[in-house]
Amino acid sequence: MPELPAAAGSLNFDALAQAIADTHRELAAQATRAVNLSLTLRNWLIGHHIAEYELAGSDRAVYGDRLVDRLAERLKAFEVPGCDRRNLYRYRTFFQSYPQIVATLSPQFAALLAQVPLMARMAASASVPSTLEEQLFTRLSYSHLALLSELTNLEQRRFYEVEAVRGQWSLRELKRQMASLYWERSGLSTDKATLSQLTQADAQVLTPAQVIRDPYVFEFLGLKPAEVLREADLETALLAGMSDSLFVSRYQVELPAQEEMAAFVERAIRELGS
Repeated sequence: MPELPAAAGSLNFDALAQAIADTHRELAAQATRAVNLSLTLRNWLIGHHIAEYELAGSDRAVYGDRLVDRLAERLKAFEVPGCDRRNLYRYRTFFQSYPQIVATLSPQFAALLAQVPLMARMAASASVPSTLEEQLFTRLSYSHLALLSELTNLEQRRFYEVEAVRGQWSLRELKRQMASLYWERSGLSTDKATLSQLTQADAQVLTPAQVIRDPYVFEFLGLKPAEVLREADLETALLAGMSDSLFVSRYQVELPAQEEMAAFVERAIRELGS
């Protein structure tokens, strides 16, 4: 929060305007972070509930392979937004990809969710999170994490996690870097640090406005912005056409050495914590 002037008499017009602008930016950013973290936690908990039911639900055999379809129908009747079949599968994958999220909560959120028995039990058994894990859930949006969850190669996912946090990438930037095979190019590069610096220098940074315009956030808040959805569909279509087949095939054949990429990612993680 910006500091208030020491005395009312020292506040001139320029200082007044600046104080109001600083106050707006800071509190708008805080509101954005709170909404995004709430959305992230909600979707993670939904994924947890589904995974837990699949393992130990007393009547799970009744639903079998139709579980997610039936659940989507029931949640639609309950008017729970963002819970169609596709998203429910995404939430489960998100939970399975990031089971440690409960240990990264701020004291304020931890105190609030401690009132929920499930969250209290999970927090008590959670391991101490790393610096990277803490920053993942406070500096990236749910949409970032959902996209990262789709990466089944754990080292590839960790690479993009580190780079996205370091550069505070927008979702569009993360998609662009994944489509351009940045991980594969870094593995082939003889100077990974320089490549990373050049990439970060040209990267689009995530802003509070971009987080709030996220279709997941609009749906979570009960809004229906058709223009936002059309923009997202257009973005997806454009990104799908970015990859030249020859460029893609070259890097898919020559994947980076596992040890080399792991060492690069570990160095980047240490820099985040310093």
